[in-house]
Amino acid sequence: MIIANIKKITLCTFMLLLGALYSCQDDFLDRVPSDKLNDENSYQDESGFEKGLIGSYSRLRALYTKSSLLYAAELITDNAEIKFQSPSNDEQQYDQVALNPANGLVNEFWTNCLLTIANCNIILNKINGVDFDETAKNRITGEAKFLRAFCYFYLVQLYGNVPLVTQSFNSPEEVYNADLTLKPSSDVYPFIVEDLQSAESLMPGELNTDKTRASLGTVKAVLGKVYLAMHDYDQAATKLKEVIDLNQYQLVSDYGSLFSAGNNNKEESMLEVQFLSGQTIGNNFSALFTPPNLNTTLFPNNQQGSGRIVPTLDMMNTYETGDKRKEASVGDTVTLADGSNVYARYGKKFVDWKATDLEDGSVTFTILRYADVLLSYAEALNEQGNTADALTYINQVRERASLPDLSGLTQDACRLALEKERRVEFFDEGDRWFDLVRTGRAQEVMNAYFENLKLNFSVEDHELIFPIPFSEIQNNPEIKQNPGY
Repeated sequence: MIIANIKKITLCTFMLLLGALYSCQDDFLDRVPSDKLNDENSYQDESGFEKGLIGSYSRLRALYTKSSLLYAAELITDNAEIKFQSPSNDEQQYDQVALNPANGLVNEFWTNCLLTIANCNIILNKINGVDFDETAKNRITGEAKFLRAFCYFYLVQLYGNVPLVTQSFNSPEEVYNADLTLKPSSDVYPFIVEDLQSAESLMPGELNTDKTRASLGTVKAVLGKVYLAMHDYDQAATKLKEVIDLNQYQLVSDYGSLFSAGNNNKEESMLEVQFLSGQTIGNNFSALFTPPNLNTTLFPNNQQGSGRIVPTLDMMNTYETGDKRKEASVGDTVTLADGSNVYARYGKKFVDWKATDLEDGSVTFTILRYADVLLSYAEALNEQGNTADALTYINQVRERASLPDLSGLTQDACRLALEKERRVEFFDEGDRWFDLVRTGRAQEVMNAYFENLKLNFSVEDHELIFPIPFSEIQNNPEIKQNPGY
């Protein structure tokens, strides 16, 4: 009993740190050390809540800055593999779909989501007690609820059962008495929907041209994707069509421009993370996605990539002949300093080709874009049995890629066409694992992939969700590990 209490107190301390030290009040472009924060003094007016909200967005960006999302959604799939000669054990586990609870990347994703949620809880629990402009208050509340729901959506898809926490904590006693046990996904999904519906009612109708912040369309789109994950196709179709009918977004004509320097705030972008090099707020995509060959001319000073998330041959071969997305997304030939060419596969999206430090790239990462709305809406329509109309929206995406329209497909054939279309459209954008699990295809696709490579790996039933991080179970004996781990 004493040991259990000590572990619970350890968790209490950790949760207090979530609530107090990591509220990240200041914009990441004007940062203040966390030990200078004072929770009680920070939320006194609109400005304080606005800074708290920016801090929540800044916390969310940690999922993308060091690419824990891309390990979880790309490397674990048939999209990507490791070509680095000395990968970490954590990385190898993703590449082989053999995660264990001590995996640091699994813990990193979990922790960053919960830290963002904790930041949002502080805002939501304090904002009604402060008097300031009602329109601003509604918007800040809406964005905080959106961010909380967005993180819970990630968590429930990856881990299944998660702690459902809405309160902020002011003392160890409050945390000790709180229910921090894991809740089943059947409880978490309705909570996500409720948060997003509330956010939808609070957000202003006009488009926010700063795509680092959510707009009404962003909220509707994520709610539509949540319904899709719940297999509630009627609600998904309704909500995604509302995004289309807003007429606030459109496909850009140049697909490659979405992933290269100067891609901030494109009309297709719905939510993004902007990076700046030289200020320790860049990204590491340039290293992750490019090959570990020495003396390449891809970057200034013949810098060497790390080859930790590079396209598989299977991925390269998925593109149809004439698909313009291939040239913008992947490459397979590298020129060396001596002028010779070597075969080496690499990803091109979000790579900063002018970077003098490959761990400090400046190209914006797009979390959500309008093409996803179109293909998600097509999926909902097809599952409703309306395949002909579904093809209309798939073809909008294909036309940009200079591919012929699809027609006359059965519902099953349309499902496979959508799977392929999403794979090539969103390669290296953090969607593949979620798509395979949502459609029930993860085991079939991944096990066939491993078999074709004559690899003795497989995806077992329990591996469709990730393990709960070992540190969480150490700290709180009430948390039970997911079965199979």
